[in-house]
Amino acid sequence: MTAEQVFTSLKAKFGDAVLEAKLDALQPWILVVPERMKEVALFLRDDPAMQFDYLMCLSGMDYNDGKLGVVYHLFSTVHRHKIVLKVQCAKETPHVQSVSAVWGTANWHEREAYDLLGIIFDEHPDLRRILLPDDWGGYPLRKDYRVPEFYNGVKVPY
Repeated sequence: MTAEQVFTSLKAKFGDAVLEAKLDALQPWILVVPERMKEVALFLRDDPAMQFDYLMCLSGMDYNDGKLGVVYHLFSTVHRHKIVLKVQCAKETPHVQSVSAVWGTANWHEREAYDLLGIIFDEHPDLRRILLPDDWGGYPLRKDYRVPEFYNGVKVPY
């Protein structure tokens, strides 16, 4: 299945929840609203023509324009096709539906995006920091992050 066929199927099923696509890129991508991400993911995994059964990577992004995003690289081990999905949300309200119930590997990837960028994955079963201490201030991968001079009385070496 081509990226254009995936886009056409998603647009037909989800309408306005599918915002845009860049299908002529080296890695074609489709932009989806964050409030419908889980529903779209379930369709992509369960539809017999799609069967995107493997989440290869989930990455958080700071676009430095007031928006945060999540990029999902999907692959079908059955049909051998792939697609990239993207969602974007405002930095002030960084909520995205969790897909950890769809692809189990998303659990830790979503925790990492939460820990380093502050993206809140709604309905995540255990959304807490994974790399940094619980009392760490801020989100280090945000473009506006400033490294603190001290942490718990110890000088931070940056």
